[in-house]
Amino acid sequence: MTTETTNSPAFMLYRVDGNGPEARWTKIGAAWPNRDGKGFNILCDAVPLQGRIVMREYTPKPKGDATTDAAAPKARATAKKAGGR
Repeated sequence: MTTETTNSPAFMLYRVDGNGPEARWTKIGAAWPNRDGKGFNILCDAVPLQGRIVMREYTPKPKGDATTDAAAPKARATAKKAGGR
């Protein structure tokens, strides 16, 4: 199995606990497509026992941009209000 060797992943993996505006998103890994386009290599920093795994397209932030990963900014703000990190 061969993989595309790029530094930036195509997707980010998140563990999502809850639904709607109360959901908590935690980044747990990344995914890169295989060269043949028939699969992905997935790197997990954590494997959740509960909740669901969501794979979102990764869009690198522009250099000098102070915002964090664009996949779940609203969820992060909600997690802050709920006492999350």
